[in-house]
Amino acid sequence: MIEPLTQNEIEGADDVAESSARNTQVGGDHYASKAVQPWDAMEVWMSAEQFEGYLRGNVIKYMARYTDKDGLKDVRKAGHYLERLIEHLEVRK
Repeated sequence: MIEPLTQNEIEGADDVAESSARNTQVGGDHYASKAVQPWDAMEVWMSAEQFEGYLRGNVIKYMARYTDKDGLKDVRKAGHYLERLIEHLEVRK
C-alpha cells in the first residue's frame, strides 16, 4: 500500500528538491534525462522506513564492493546515497 505524504514531508518538499544529492549523479548521466528520478518514485511508493532501508542498503553495497569493482567511483556512489539518506532523515525530523 502506498502511504500518503505527511504534511511535514509536503512542506519540506521544496527544501528537498533543492538538495545537492538530487541535483547530482555519480557515475554518468543515465538518470538525468528521466522525467522522474527512480529514487523519487521509490520514495513515494515506499514507506519512509522502506526508503531509508533502500538508501542504507545502497551505501552498504557500494562500500562492500569498492575494493573489488570500481574503487573510488563506488566510494563516491556510497557517499551520494549517504548524502541522500541524510537529506531524507532531515525532512523526517
